[in-house]
Parts: sequence; C-alpha cells; structure tokens
Amino acid sequence: MDARSIITAIRDGNTPAPEELTWFAAGLASGAVSDAQAGAFAMAVLLKGLTEPGRVALTRGFTASGQVLKWDLPGPVIDKHSTGGIGDCVSLMLAPALAACGAFVPMISGRGLGHTGGTLDKLESIPGFRTTLTDDHLHRQMRDVGCAIISATADVAPADRRLYAIRDGNTPAPEELTWFAAGLASGAVSDAQAGAF
Repeated sequence: MDARSIITAIRDGNTPAPEELTWFAAGLASGAVSDAQAGAFAMAVLLKGLTEPGRVALTRGFTASGQVLKWDLPGPVIDKHSTGGIGDCVSLMLAPALAACGAFVPMISGRGLGHTGGTLDKLESIPGFRTTLTDDHLHRQMRDVGCAIISATADVAPADRRLYAIRDGNTPAPEELTWFAAGLASGAVSDAQAGAF
C-alpha cells in the first residue's frame, strides 16, 4: 500500500479498501505519510467525500493509531464530545451530573480557538487544577470521583490530531463532515470505550 494510490482513488471518486484507510491513518501517526500527502488526502476527501464504509474505516484507523483507554468500572463509561462553539461550557456541568447518576465520564478536552478559552483553559485558571494526569491517577480519579476532564496525551488518536493540524492550517478542508465525524468518534472511543465500535 502507498499513500499516492489511496489519494488517487479518492480523487477519482472511489473509496479505498478499509485496510488501506487504516494503513493511511497509521502512516499519519508514524510519519510515513508526508504533510503534503496528508494535505492532498484532506482535499481529495473534501472534494469527493468518502462512503459510509470509508468513513467508518477511517474512524477505526484514527482510533487504532494510538492508545485506547480500558476501564473496569461498575457502571457505564460514557463521553460527550463537543463540536465546539463560543462559550461551550457543557462539559463543566455535564461530567459531574452524569457521575452523580452513576456513570463514569472520562473526558478529553481541548483548548481555546484563538479568541475564546476552551474547557481546559477555564479549568486551568483555577489555582492548582491539573489537566494532565498519569494513567494511574486518571484511573484512581475515575474510581473515586466518577469523572475527569483532562488534556489529550500524545498517545490518544495521534493520526487524527496530525491530520487536523495539517488541514486546519493549510486547507479549507476542516468544513468536511467526514473530519468532524471521524475526529469526534475516534476521540470518544479512545477515551471512553463506551461500547462496540
């Protein structure tokens, strides 16, 4: 498999095989896929789209590109992922409310987008609040408290993070629905593992 043939297939209106999209995601994470190839891939998907099986395969590839947290907790493990928005404070209220109802809510959150603070920025304005936790600390907090809002580590969905940075800075591709779906789902599955995917 090679990046060029995958990009060409999408450019020509075809959906690569699931294993090719999984390979591409792994290549994004490892660096085997160049920035130029990642940008060409993003633009090809923006212009031609991916079929539903292609979007599922890409999402699975993003998820498999990094660490997937595992939970052994006496209740449902769930997550809420935001599509963004000015003043989005839902996570700050929802995580403890769901934990109070018996759910376990490990949320990986983000920073602000230029003109507004993100969830992590808001939390880090509290003196002593830490958003970077070790795996042991995170698991202990989930058992003891039922929720955590943390910053992403380099190990969770690295393929999505790299492609996001490339397409956001260099192409008009962020508006493509495929990126929202694959990015949000891979992050949610990686941190919550809420069910079969």
